[in-house]
Amino acid sequence: MNQITITLASSGEKINVEAGRPLASISPKTVKDPKTGKEYPVLAALSDHKLKSLDYEIFGPHSVEFLGYNHPDGRRTYLRSLSFLAQRAARTLFPDRVFKINHSLPSGLYCKLRGERITDEQILALRQEMRRLVSLDLPFTMKEMPAAEAMELFESQNQRLKADLIRSVGQFYCKVNFLDGVADNFYGALVPSTGYLEVFDLMPFHHGFCLQYPSDEDITRTIARQKQMKLTTTLKEYGYWCKATGVVSVGALNRRLLGGGAVSLINLCEARQERGYADLADRIYAQRDHVKIVFLAGPSSSGKTSSSLRVAQQLKVLGMNPKVIELDNYFVERERTPLDSDGNYDFEALEAMDLELLGQHLNTLLSGGEVEIPRYDFKQGRPFFEGNMMHLEENDILVMEGIHALDPKMVPNVDQSRIFRIYASALTSLKLDENCCISTTDNRLLRRMVRDNRVRGITPEDTILRWPSVRRGESRNIFPFQENADAQFNTALLYELPLLKYFAEPLLHRILPSSPAYPEARRLLEFLRYIVALQPQEIEAIPPTSILREFIGGQTL
Repeated sequence: MNQITITLASSGEKINVEAGRPLASISPKTVKDPKTGKEYPVLAALSDHKLKSLDYEIFGPHSVEFLGYNHPDGRRTYLRSLSFLAQRAARTLFPDRVFKINHSLPSGLYCKLRGERITDEQILALRQEMRRLVSLDLPFTMKEMPAAEAMELFESQNQRLKADLIRSVGQFYCKVNFLDGVADNFYGALVPSTGYLEVFDLMPFHHGFCLQYPSDEDITRTIARQKQMKLTTTLKEYGYWCKATGVVSVGALNRRLLGGGAVSLINLCEARQERGYADLADRIYAQRDHVKIVFLAGPSSSGKTSSSLRVAQQLKVLGMNPKVIELDNYFVERERTPLDSDGNYDFEALEAMDLELLGQHLNTLLSGGEVEIPRYDFKQGRPFFEGNMMHLEENDILVMEGIHALDPKMVPNVDQSRIFRIYASALTSLKLDENCCISTTDNRLLRRMVRDNRVRGITPEDTILRWPSVRRGESRNIFPFQENADAQFNTALLYELPLLKYFAEPLLHRILPSSPAYPEARRLLEFLRYIVALQPQEIEAIPPTSILREFIGGQTL
């Protein structure tokens, strides 16, 4: 047998193995997190920075890194596999009902069975069946087959969205996953077998249940239960609207674009969003006798800046006079800025803001007084007072946007009843198929990549490498407080993934295979492969006030 050399990326150790052996044959049982020292079971691997299942057979020299749940691709591998496990169990217990994963929640994935509401007894039975399948340690397998055969297979299983997706991208062949004789598609690596999926739970929620997966902090426990009804309501409303337009999946979106319906879809989406901003302004206007401050928060690239400007514009239509205070001007002096665990300045910490001064200014303004607004110089790391005076007239209202705007600890001594809080995020309800929802995080990452490259000269590689730090800040400072909002606004637009594909795909192709950002770039490119891109003449139809112009350019707000 031919011998090949494998380099273990974590240690640089070289080992000789027979060609054709699976990665599982050279995999350790666990990997150690370099920061925490914790051990994690190996779930998948990167071979030359390309994500592979452990059954991947190696026929040449490679650099291999084995992944646990502490790695983003390890977590995604576990979650894909757990979703397949839930689908397989549901097919056994409810063969006449289609299992659907609608969208992500703070506590897991929101799942339903098509038809009537699932009962607590049925959820218990589903949990028990999943446990049984885990105990059997059944293998996950993959088969490449003609696209026509795969479409026929999914149609026979009443999974028409899967068949529609394959049809819309014009594939001749496609890969299909199997578990215990049942086919499905999860578009990425899976764990070797069901025995790897011991940690999960099902929590009754709304008309279905929440599929809970392991916590990042402790993989022996499921993710903590969190408030999620306001977020769910926002996603549900958007899902109803998608259904009304006939675009509930990527396959349906592709057909709309290929049929020449891009411009009409753009116009429809923009009209709906404009109406949404007008509704927000109406709610604020109805409380104008008391509410004098609008706080707007949201995660990175959710369109906070554009949303605050659009809300302000709609308030002007109603006769109000919005005044903008940038919360960034209330940072403390650099030497007072807290440090993170790595010893770097933590500008996203609440303590990085001069909360005492901010509270004083807001109380003074609310009582009819005048304040001098600071201007923060980020190069020198301190605020300057240059005579920028402000007071509030009868029709004036403050509009303030920042990551801490929903945190009750930001201005605890200000009358909370005088503040209207808005949470904005790109909460797409679009799905690849019945049980593969599109990550809102991926949507925002593509937005940020396009904007960073256009406006700030930041390479797509750097955007990807900085993203985990951005996500940690969001998890700490934004997501725990999203249910504190008086209103949640969805900034997602049905046509934006085809738009972002046009701009992001060339940027992602620039990332070299040797880059540590390559696995993420390749994953995003694989995802974008299923989406039909907008054409330049269609992009011209996007109005200059669109929130997406914040990212692609040409905005006039």
